[in-house]
Amino acid sequence: VPSCAEGGVFGVLPGTIGALQATEALKLLLDIGEPMIGRLLLFDALEMSFDELRLKKNPNCRVCSENPEVTELIDYEAFCGVPGHDEEAGQLPSEWEIEPTELAQRLERGERVRLIDVREPHELDISRIEGAELFPLGGLAASLHEFDSADEMVIFCKSGSRSARAVELLAGAGFRKLKNLRGGINAWAREVDSSLPLY
Repeated sequence: VPSCAEGGVFGVLPGTIGALQATEALKLLLDIGEPMIGRLLLFDALEMSFDELRLKKNPNCRVCSENPEVTELIDYEAFCGVPGHDEEAGQLPSEWEIEPTELAQRLERGERVRLIDVREPHELDISRIEGAELFPLGGLAASLHEFDSADEMVIFCKSGSRSARAVELLAGAGFRKLKNLRGGINAWAREVDSSLPLY
């Protein structure tokens, strides 16, 4: 099954769902009507039908349980691997970047390169580069003690944006043997390992 990025989206769906979401937001803000809290609305555009599922609260939810683990908002742009509103965000000089094919050649020659994946844990279920270590960008600053300035490191994420931020963070902490994998793991999948899915 292709992803939305590969297969496209039925154009009217985002508008339809967006209007429904805006309605829900207004209901919550104005404290009117019955909001969809605890319910999931399913829309079938081909049949022009709606279904509703009632959901029980997950007692182990990381956000809304008795003891939540997630207590603050994430950097959503970084999480999605897209550049932010600042045009310079995620832009690195070319000497700080490495092409997927060049990295593949270096690994094939047996060169010692530490691969650092700054994606989120759930993204490992989608695709991974063999031998890479996971250090999600949000917790990278707290993990600096786990890096050695003598190591040559190649940092990657989904598309290269989060990893560019990680390279900037590590460079600011004094690390110099750093490269950002240009285009991220999706470029690796396109140019080196076609068995990996694009997402």
